[in-house]
Amino acid sequence: MTTRAESADRRSLDNASGFVPEHRVAMGDSAKKLRSVYEQFLDQPDNVVAEVVHGALVTSPRPASPHAHAASALGIVLGGPFWLGQQGPGGWLILDEPELQIDKHILVPDLAAWRRERMPDALEVQRFELAPDWVCEVLSPSTQALDRADKLPIYASHGVSHAWLIDPASRMLEIYRLESGRWVVVGTHRDDAVVRAEPFDAIELKLSALWWSR
Repeated sequence: MTTRAESADRRSLDNASGFVPEHRVAMGDSAKKLRSVYEQFLDQPDNVVAEVVHGALVTSPRPASPHAHAASALGIVLGGPFWLGQQGPGGWLILDEPELQIDKHILVPDLAAWRRERMPDALEVQRFELAPDWVCEVLSPSTQALDRADKLPIYASHGVSHAWLIDPASRMLEIYRLESGRWVVVGTHRDDAVVRAEPFDAIELKLSALWWSR
């Protein structure tokens, strides 16, 4: 089983984190602790979702089928018109589970998207330092507190302009817009509703496509 340390360039993590090798500078206790957390992050196996949130390592199991279905279906529905420009306006780069290096945090949303004018080309990087324009978190019982209480405020503080929360258990979509540094609920929809959800309101979204059939 591979780990992130076997596939990631440690120097890129050090540089993105504001660190240099220990023999070059004496680090305080807090910096050493954070470096230790990053080392633990890199040592996590690929069968878990690993993140660094407020200086702490957070691991979650790979998502169950309803979670994976919702994220995959949404990526397919949005990818054609908004990423590829098929029967839609294009203008977006949409990625599944990108690793985001935002300040000292490493976050892995289920989906994230950047407007092409901000990221015209896909960068060949291990993780992205440019905060996205939109994120989507698919909620699970084990992660919904983290997604709501920790990750949403971090996204807001770094200027992510839109966020969606999808709850497959309650079959619900929550749409948020950032206004004056705070999240505003734009809409809440559930079950088989057909909605236009910003920032992808150029098309109708059938929520029924997101739910795992029982």
